[in-house]
Amino acid sequence: MKILYNSILTLLAVSALNFAASAQDNPVHQVGNVNAVTIEGQHVNLSTSSNEHIRLSVYSPTIVRVRMDKKPLGDDFSYAVVGKPQQVKANITQNSNEITITTDSLTARISKNPFAVAFYTPNGKVISQDEQGLTTSWIGEEVTTYKHMQEGERFIGLGEKTGPLDRRGNGYTNWNTDAYGYAVNQDPIYSTIPFYIGIHDGLNYGIFLDNTYQSDFNFGASNNRFSSFGVQGGEMDYYFIYHTKVADIITSYTYLTGRMPIPPLWSLGYQQNRYSYYPDAEVMRIARTLREKKIPADGITLDIHYMDAYKLFTWDKNRFPDPAGMNKQLEDLGFKTTVIVDPGIKVEPGYHAYESGKKADIFLKYPDGQYYTGQVWPGWTHFPDFTSEKGRDWWRNQVKRFADDGVDGLWNDMNEIATWGNKMPDNVLFNYDGHLTTSKQGHNVYALEMVRTSYEGARTTMNKRPFILTRAGFAGLQRYTAIWTGDNRAEDDHMLAGVRLLTSLGLSGVPFTGMDIGGFTGNPSVGLYARWIQLGAFTPYFRNHTGVNTKSSEPWAYGEEVTEIARNFINLRYKLLPYLYSTFYEATQNGLPVARSLAINYTQDPKIYDGQYQNQYLFGEAFLIAPFASTVNFGKVYFPEGKWYNLYTGEVESGNQEKIIPLAYNKMPVYVKAGSIVPMQSLIQTTAEQPTDTLTIQVYKGDADNAFVYYEDDGKSYDYEKGQYYKRTIRYDARKNDLAFGKAEGSFNSKFNHIKVVLHGFGNASKVKVNGKSGKLNDDFVSFIDPISRFDPQGASNPTEGYKVKSIVVENNNNAFTLNL
Repeated sequence: MKILYNSILTLLAVSALNFAASAQDNPVHQVGNVNAVTIEGQHVNLSTSSNEHIRLSVYSPTIVRVRMDKKPLGDDFSYAVVGKPQQVKANITQNSNEITITTDSLTARISKNPFAVAFYTPNGKVISQDEQGLTTSWIGEEVTTYKHMQEGERFIGLGEKTGPLDRRGNGYTNWNTDAYGYAVNQDPIYSTIPFYIGIHDGLNYGIFLDNTYQSDFNFGASNNRFSSFGVQGGEMDYYFIYHTKVADIITSYTYLTGRMPIPPLWSLGYQQNRYSYYPDAEVMRIARTLREKKIPADGITLDIHYMDAYKLFTWDKNRFPDPAGMNKQLEDLGFKTTVIVDPGIKVEPGYHAYESGKKADIFLKYPDGQYYTGQVWPGWTHFPDFTSEKGRDWWRNQVKRFADDGVDGLWNDMNEIATWGNKMPDNVLFNYDGHLTTSKQGHNVYALEMVRTSYEGARTTMNKRPFILTRAGFAGLQRYTAIWTGDNRAEDDHMLAGVRLLTSLGLSGVPFTGMDIGGFTGNPSVGLYARWIQLGAFTPYFRNHTGVNTKSSEPWAYGEEVTEIARNFINLRYKLLPYLYSTFYEATQNGLPVARSLAINYTQDPKIYDGQYQNQYLFGEAFLIAPFASTVNFGKVYFPEGKWYNLYTGEVESGNQEKIIPLAYNKMPVYVKAGSIVPMQSLIQTTAEQPTDTLTIQVYKGDADNAFVYYEDDGKSYDYEKGQYYKRTIRYDARKNDLAFGKAEGSFNSKFNHIKVVLHGFGNASKVKVNGKSGKLNDDFVSFIDPISRFDPQGASNPTEGYKVKSIVVENNNNAFTLNL
């Protein structure tokens, strides 16, 4: 027995030594125990037994920032975050086991042995917590934080990511990539927004990882224990956001990373693109054909063939001998011109951009001082360092060339950075605004700083609101630019995947988004094009675009019937511009997107995450869009809570139901939420044209109160920053059947002298009162699209598609008034 006992002791001792040795040699460096705590106002500084440095900061009652590193924390520098910490009443206490941070909205509990953090609601429910035993750890320079995956937890957002709405069970990498003709499940693609929203047990939270190195997110991919987020280098630096509503999480996230400026009105119109329109006679032919066929449009975009041998800041003088003259002709027709700009500057002695860039010494370099050279469209090129003020200043000055030629928009492309081979060396140096680093840290933020510089240069030199578009970006890109989803394919699954890309970008703070209508690579079928252009009318950026060596993709290229379908829905888009412009104004105030995932309004409804319904979305607050592939004749629609009006017939559908509907070739399913207030105008062919002087307010009877902020300004200048805007809140009181127009704000005079209120669902209303006095109700007929009479036998026998309603016209003035309906 004694021999056995001694043998067991020996085995235990050997095991202990082996464990100690293995722990000492463990390639995973775990965060240690907290051994020192310093509290400074809203900040808690910690150090650990394994030499980590940690700082938690209260940014607002609903936002807590967590920073940690294996060395003293560096400068507090960020390209993404522009919001500053608010003065917050935060109660910070500690005992031997934990530190507690309490605001009026959440509680953070920091365990000391070892360090771990958990977030709770004010009534003690767990919102999010570090996974016990894993918390945060390093493998070399890579650092990852592991969060306990809650029962039934869902994950949404993460920016421009393919895949399902609910990202649980999937993993993603953030590394901006030139993904030509990408598959619908490919990852990564063009842009990086390391921000997601977690949902469980009726709770919602957001996590934004502010680090520009390659990042990786795991939402239970290949494991059933944790979700995680990590980076290949730098600090672990993330912001935890808690609100009871997803919309408020997006508002807080955009408080941190900024919100979009009001775009020029013309950029919300239809844009006709191609790779490429040239020479100038072809550009003018496209513009004139749009006018002749009465297809409203506001933009023509020029791809790389406008340049001299693809050299930036040049024009091919054979194809475009007089760019300023051409742009003036386009302007006279009501068109604005957008030109593509790539970052690469051709290495060519005597070329002005190359020579001035060398003189200013603004190009990216290797460690030995030589300029980095990569190959793209013009051949071997250098690249401006947009992470240096010197590089940005040079680019801003170059942009003046476009302003002088009458260009209105800059399309920033190939800015991932894309080069042939798609593999920039890791040892290329970036200034990073005085924090010298390599391409491993500078790569993902390059596009953000390029569009920042394009916006700043265009704003200054064009003396009006420019339109800026980008293919790549980083968190905060919404401050400067719209984004489109890159080189998609002319396939049904790409059209539907594009919807999810737009709504995911919207969940991630980016309101101004679009995709290539019809697909960039390949040729769509007639049916697919017809479906896609109808969908395009309900996307924030409405851009028709196709690639080189494809068939023409203008609306008339698919036959007369499709031309009429396209015209119908582009017409509807232009009639809806007052609604759309006001919705964009809302985005500038609270960060909410224009194309809205149903997860924003119906977060806890499991049906909206079902693969059958995940492509449905709201366009603004009023319209439910239900897109389907062109190959199906019936579709299953899910109607969330409430009541929903068929846009075309006025029929009402009850909420919380699934319904199979026939799919008409010429009418994409669109429904309007009960209680909605939708301002519309008369049809125009371009935003340079004035509508009639009557603003039409469509009101849909509902059971819940609603409010809509109507906004108007000149659509082109920055005078709104000086108070020259027209804004009034319109409120619908469901119980009283009141429609109240608040007093107008701002010094801008509305272009509308009259308001026509159109009543949907109010039955046989016979009278209405305006400020207590009887007003005259008129019989009216609502028709949102015209019939396609030559192709639709029903349309031929019934020349107007719509339904009967009642309406009243009142004078528009700046005073408050109320209609009792």
